[in-house]
Order: sequence, then structure tokens, then C-alpha cells
Amino acid sequence: MDLSTSIALLAFGFVLLAKGADWFVDGASGIATKLKIPQIVIGLTIVAMGTSAPEAAVSISSALKGNADITIGNVVGSNILNVLIILGISSVIAILAVPKSTTWVDIPVTIGATVILLLMGLDGEISLVDGIIMIVCFIAYLTYLFIMTKKNPPAENETPSVDVNKKHFLLKSLAMTVVGLAAIVWGSDLSVDGATALAKAFGVSDRVIGLTIIALGTSLPELFTSVAAAMKKNSDIAVGNIVGSNIFNILIVVGVSAAITPVPFDKPFIIDAIVALLTMVLLMIFCLAFKKLNRFAGIVMLLCYVGYFVYLLLSGGAQPAEPEVGEQLSSAASSALTSALSSTALL
Repeated sequence: MDLSTSIALLAFGFVLLAKGADWFVDGASGIATKLKIPQIVIGLTIVAMGTSAPEAAVSISSALKGNADITIGNVVGSNILNVLIILGISSVIAILAVPKSTTWVDIPVTIGATVILLLMGLDGEISLVDGIIMIVCFIAYLTYLFIMTKKNPPAENETPSVDVNKKHFLLKSLAMTVVGLAAIVWGSDLSVDGATALAKAFGVSDRVIGLTIIALGTSLPELFTSVAAAMKKNSDIAVGNIVGSNIFNILIVVGVSAAITPVPFDKPFIIDAIVALLTMVLLMIFCLAFKKLNRFAGIVMLLCYVGYFVYLLLSGGAQPAEPEVGEQLSSAASSALTSALSSTALL
């Protein structure tokens, strides 16, 4: 793949991501309004799972093909990016209010899931039993969310002001959500292809590509969805999307992958998992201190990612460009993410 093609794929991918995220946020907000479901629950479930489709596709497809070693780098890298880059950018654009339930329940659940991942990986592998435990934990978390929703229905001001009596409003919202998600996943697919080819052309190492380029590529749905939500003042979706995605990435993406085949957890990833844990702790500190994510918090998170990226470059290093390897990696990412698009069409 030549440089001009790579750049064209990136550009077209970003257009799809931007438009898809716009439709997706509008559709999800409409569903929340019509069904009287709190937006934070929509963000933690439908939006989070939908925007995590690329991570799930890459990791689960890799496990099915016997390449489960990509799973940890993809998930850990995406979770770090989700908080430091995506919430960082979103909170620089607009102040994000953080519900108390997110601070006291959802973020601690994410921290707990990260600790579980780290402890399970200390022996060098996430086993079948570990995977089943993760899946059960996720089911328990979802059950808790829906029980709390039944006990505490949303107030009138927790949902956007729209004409909920409009004919076919719910069907339209569902259609916008599905079409928007499809555009997001397709755009992510094209962007990963272009970014991977460009990175290989400049001689970036495979480990750095896995923790940054591929992680960023599969996190692009979260990025565009959260930024779009922040610009539309739907901060519950912006924050819930990221926290929910991180929980989903660990408990379901890693859990299901491990249920298919044991997932290797190499020693270098211990440091990355610790960084992911510290990232969530930092997020909780900001939420406790400010009750929101403001521009100061966003700048600090972005600077933290710069520091982590420098660490990756120093520890992973660069290597001479290998076009054939780049094409193979790009092809693998493309295949996995295309499968995510296919599964999305079935929603």
C-alpha cells in the first residue's frame, strides 16, 4: 500500500467516523428518551458495547485464528487511550459532568476489573477458568445496572428535550444508532489500514503499533462518539461510553477470547496493565476532586499519555521498515474489523 492510498484511507475513515458518531449519539439519546432510560445506562451498555465492536472483533478473531497474543495489547492499549486521550480531548472541548453513580460504582468496577486482569495475568496466561470468571462478573454488573434503573427511574431533566410522541420516533432512533455504528466500525477499519501502513513505512516496531496504532484504531469509535456527545452536551454518554467500554474490553473481550483459547500475558504487559490501572485511579481522583472533568483534567490526561507514549518508544524502540510485515498486519486488522461490521449489521 503506497503512502497516497494510506492517507486517502485515513481521510475517508475519519469522515465516516465523524458522521457515524453524530448519528449514533443522536440515536442513542433518542432511545434513552423514548424508553425513559437514564443516558448514563445507555452510555454504559449500548453505546459502550457498540463502540467496543472493533476491539472485540480484533481480539476474538485473533483467538479463533490462534493468535491470542494480540488480545492483551489491544485491550490494555485501548483502555489507556480511552481515558487519557478520548476523555482528555472531550473534557478540553467541553466540561463533562460525572454522575455520582459513575464515580462511586462504575469507575471502581473498572478499577476492579483491571486489578483482576493484572492478577490473572501474573502467571503468564489468562486461562479458560479466568475467562469464565470475567464473563460472569460482566453479567453480574449488567444485572446490577438494570436493577438500579428499575429502582431509580430517570427524572424528566435527565433526558433530552425532544418530541417523544412523534410517529416512528423509536424506530428512527434505532435506525440512526445501527447505521451510525456501522459507519463508525467501517471508518475504524479503513483508518487502521491506513495508519498501520503509514507506521510501518516509517519503521515503527510491532509492539508500539499494537499498543498505539491498533489500539487507537479500534478506539476511534469511542473517540468520535465521546467527542460528539461532549459537543452535544450529552456528558453522561461521553463518560459512560468510555467507562463502559473499558469494563467491556476487559471482562468480555478478554473473557470471551480466553474462553476460546488461553490468552498469553507476556511480562512487558504487566507494566502496561499497571499504567491502565493508574489511569483509572487518576480518573477517579479527578471525579472526586472536581465532580466533573474540566479542561485542567483534560490537559493533565493528555500530558500523561504523551509520557506513556515516550515510554513505549524508549522501551519498544523502532525498527527498519518491513513493507511485507506491514501489509500482513494491516490485512489482519482489516479482516478482523470487517467481521465487526458484518456482526453490527445483524443488530
